[in-house]
Amino acid sequence: MKKSLIIIGVSLLTVVVTIGGCWAITKGGTEGDPIPNQYANTLTSPPVPQSMTFAGEEVPLEVYWVREALDRELIINCYQHSKTIRILKLSSRYFPTIEKILKEEGVPDDFKYLCVAESGLENVTSPANAGGYWQFIPSTAKVYGLEISNDVDERCHLEKATRAACRYLKKMKNQFGSWTMAAAGYNRGDGGLQAAVDDQRQKNYWDLWLNSETSRYLYRILSFKLIFENPQAYGVKICPAQMYHPVETKTVRVTSSVASLPRFAEEHHVTYRELRNLNPWIRNNRLTVVSGKSYEIELPKKPKASYRDLYKHCENPYLNLGSSE
Repeated sequence: MKKSLIIIGVSLLTVVVTIGGCWAITKGGTEGDPIPNQYANTLTSPPVPQSMTFAGEEVPLEVYWVREALDRELIINCYQHSKTIRILKLSSRYFPTIEKILKEEGVPDDFKYLCVAESGLENVTSPANAGGYWQFIPSTAKVYGLEISNDVDERCHLEKATRAACRYLKKMKNQFGSWTMAAAGYNRGDGGLQAAVDDQRQKNYWDLWLNSETSRYLYRILSFKLIFENPQAYGVKICPAQMYHPVETKTVRVTSSVASLPRFAEEHHVTYRELRNLNPWIRNNRLTVVSGKSYEIELPKKPKASYRDLYKHCENPYLNLGSSE
């Protein structure tokens, strides 16, 4: 009997001590000696302007679904930081060429943001086999004069692909009557967009009921325009020294086949890596040139240039692009 009482007493004491210890640990961890919480985040809604234009055409932001659709794309692009920052950095390298060609071809400057929406300014390939900066499918690329072969894919040639895109956009503009609809046609295809126009008896993009991708397409373009043109308003804090600026190049015209591009690079005192970086349209380690044909290969003026050389032309390379000063 005495032994049983002792066992019960020890058991009760163990329970009390255990409960007390747990209470002390909990109390010490949350009240008496709190563990510092390093998590910090701010969820705010990006600003939607009261008015804006695309290619000189007014965007009807007073219509609720237009405003909400733009708001959606701004939220996405403002909060997927890694992708948006990379696009911003790449823009310094590729926008000068794109802007120059758009101006020469008579296409509004805002269409550089269509290129951003299409590819993020990178040579990517979609599940539908659309490729390059402007995301041409092979059949359309060939119609607009872009070569695709075992050795060459000119969808990845920035200048040639941009000029092809301009011709396509001007065709869409002539068919549908506005640059906004031309952009929609670029995404949907003229046949699909024309069918929607005929069925719904609407010629205004903002009023058409379209497939999900095309319905969001213009708003995605507009969101990039707002972020690029109003960096301070959208929290962008990047200085010119952090951007990817153009590499100074020289052009070598090739009129006959090159059996080995690595040897070709070696002969010109550059690395094969540099040759391929500057000529993404080349897709093989050789280059076949048929009779009467020629190619222009870009090579760096200064092999293995320092990254500082790329932004030495900037007046204030460390001035924050998002600064209010």
